[in-house]
Amino acid sequence: MPIFEGNFNGENLKVGIVIARFNELITSKLLSGAIDNLLRHGVKEEDIDIYWVPGAFEIPFITKKLVDNHKYDGIITLGAVIRGATTHYELVTNEVAKGVAHIGLTSDIPVLFGVLTTETIEQALER
Repeated sequence: MPIFEGNFNGENLKVGIVIARFNELITSKLLSGAIDNLLRHGVKEEDIDIYWVPGAFEIPFITKKLVDNHKYDGIITLGAVIRGATTHYELVTNEVAKGVAHIGLTSDIPVLFGVLTTETIEQALER
């Protein structure tokens, strides 16, 4: 039985990271983890560009712009949406997930979804 596994070699790759500033206590940790993994897999620090956006809802818009400019070999999206007392959570999480998925499916480069959606801040910190 054939088994197919990926092997990530980041040498000579240029990566864009789109990250939400809202819930920065969480997103800054996601960013540190993403950068650490990229560096460990051979991506040079100078080949990583970081784009801060106000919140998760803005992630798809900037991601699409970055994909369209053909500067990057891949885009990583990072954010944290934590449920509150209103239906805003469902709106934001659904639209961000759909937007990033659509961009990834219609793009010729990988677009990774790293947006946490949790019920509480404690859950977000655990992840």
